[in-house]
Amino acid sequence: MAKLSRRDFLKVAAAGTVLGMPGAMVRAAGGVDGRPNVVFIVIDDLNDYVTGMGGHPQAHTPNMARLATGGVSFRRAYSNNPICAPSRASLFSGLYPHTSGLVHFGKWFENETIINSYTIPEYFGANGYRTLGTGKLEHHWRPHIWEVNGYRANYGPFAYNGKEVVGHPSVPEPFRSIGAVDGSFAPFSDVPSVPPTDDAPGHTGWVDKPVWNEIRHLRYVSEDDRDPLPDERCTQWAVDHIRKMSAQPQDRPFLLAVGYLRPHTPLVAPKRFFDMFPRESVELPTILAGDADDTHYLDVYGPDTKGPKHYRLLKESYPTIEEGLRAYAQAYLACAAFVDAEIGKVLDAVDASPFRDDTIIVVTSDHGYHMGEKDYLFKNSLWEESGRVPLLFRGPGIAEGGVVEQSVSLIDVYPTMKDLCGLQGDTRKNAKGAPLDGHSLRPFLVDPTTDEWDGPTAALTVIKAQGRAPDNVGQQNYSVRTRRWRYILYNNGAEELYDHDADPFEWTNLASDARCAGAKADLKAQLLRMTGR
Repeated sequence: MAKLSRRDFLKVAAAGTVLGMPGAMVRAAGGVDGRPNVVFIVIDDLNDYVTGMGGHPQAHTPNMARLATGGVSFRRAYSNNPICAPSRASLFSGLYPHTSGLVHFGKWFENETIINSYTIPEYFGANGYRTLGTGKLEHHWRPHIWEVNGYRANYGPFAYNGKEVVGHPSVPEPFRSIGAVDGSFAPFSDVPSVPPTDDAPGHTGWVDKPVWNEIRHLRYVSEDDRDPLPDERCTQWAVDHIRKMSAQPQDRPFLLAVGYLRPHTPLVAPKRFFDMFPRESVELPTILAGDADDTHYLDVYGPDTKGPKHYRLLKESYPTIEEGLRAYAQAYLACAAFVDAEIGKVLDAVDASPFRDDTIIVVTSDHGYHMGEKDYLFKNSLWEESGRVPLLFRGPGIAEGGVVEQSVSLIDVYPTMKDLCGLQGDTRKNAKGAPLDGHSLRPFLVDPTTDEWDGPTAALTVIKAQGRAPDNVGQQNYSVRTRRWRYILYNNGAEELYDHDADPFEWTNLASDARCAGAKADLKAQLLRMTGR
């Protein structure tokens, strides 16, 4: 099939078909030509430490709570590949990792299936939307897919030794030596003073990297006299564009996307957010000693992969693991509260604009994060803490205050946005692309209690197996999560099964329990069907 130009795409879409495929007929009220605007917010590494999700009793995210009250939240939403690059490739292409073959850190724009399919901004643009994006959206930056570009992903701030970025000096060893990214957590007020070494003169202060191989010094005098953090720059960019578009008539609806880095490491936020969670008062995550004993992750990956290694190094860096987890949880809670405050500024800008009643707001995260559960401190596992993410929708035609119990996943976000905005045409550019794998969540957005949905009963998650080609579907490690159950199948045949009705923390692996043999067989069959095996 020949690729259509954007002009031809729009001409055919107006008639209702593209490449022979019927166009979606759903329209949301309001907006330009009856089509709503969309504000799409993607957070990095945010697990269920969100007000109302029950992940941590001290979580403070009032702006996401405000969104949930005014819209619909999903209690069981999951990442399809719980590490940054493949999760975002799947989210923005609408394709399962096993469909595209991108299950780890390959560049999405070098993947044949994805580049021959429309990503979310490309598809919205082809349907006449103005597309604006800033921050960490796709993991690998390709600015041309957005009509208007803001800042690219910037993981700073970092401590700097005069030669390179390093772990923050307030973090004890050996955890600090993990590196500048994963080995750092501190309030922005804790200005680093890095001692000189033979090959580095030492540097007092912060730097960030607007482009990864560049260094920019960050000024900090006080909380009221400092340079903005990268996420704050993205917020201001988004707010400025909302206000600018509000000031003049719009002839097209818009998709405005903001990608926030925190609470991705390094866990740095303004001091006031750390002050909200005094370290001595931070409640420890709910952890069972020996919880990893009946699991099989280490059989497949070994003790030196990041999750178990980071946990071990944290334990070695503090007098007790409880003290280490309390320090880490404080920084994580602070960064989650910080990013929620940034989201609040964007919401305030929308709500103060003429777009307030014509704009769909979508908020989610690319994956979750372990905080010591199963002796694991990272993402990229097949357990609940790594996979579960917030997913919130607010806007015209969406119920208010609804909570959905059905298990869904990030693969469903693209088709939902397509449906709500009445976008028309094939999401493939040509026959080398692939149709969307997910299903529109619109039935739940209209009636959060409905059981009428054409999607699967389980959310599918994959993590890449070590030493296995990413396009070898059968050799990866998978999990499916239904309302009640989680089933894990590793590529060596090992299995885990958890009954969330009785065991919400996944403490007891029931895979060898004969009483659960029927449930396990059904879940395994569903997993194999979903992955095409």
